[in-house]
Amino acid sequence: MYPAELTRPMAKDLTDYGFESLHSPELVDEALSTKEGTVMVVVNSVCGCAAANARPGAKLAVARSEKRPDRLVTVFAGVDGPATARAREYMLPYPPSSPSIALFKDGQLVHFLERHHIEGRSAEIIAANLEMAIERYC
Repeated sequence: MYPAELTRPMAKDLTDYGFESLHSPELVDEALSTKEGTVMVVVNSVCGCAAANARPGAKLAVARSEKRPDRLVTVFAGVDGPATARAREYMLPYPPSSPSIALFKDGQLVHFLERHHIEGRSAEIIAANLEMAIERYC
């Protein structure tokens, strides 16, 4: 587990933008088991690709899209262990990946960016990918 002092600014990067931090498996279940609407989940991380690519890409996609997911949520890998593990159960059959970004519609995973889709790609490219998914599913 990472110290809160280290990760607090990284978490705030998303929560200040309207993402809700899910700190428990119960909160994850409440957010992802809904059978109506859309939910974007960012699995946050301390790595550089989260800071340079994933978080900026997710925020940019939400800002630029004409449509918007009904709910924006985040779990923090290495910080919110049980919550992250529960979120990853909803993301199966994909293996654990952080950072990662998922879009759910009516309780079903419809779009997923794994770390290898994020690492080495610009926030612009990630945002464009997410914008297409948001436009399609939201």
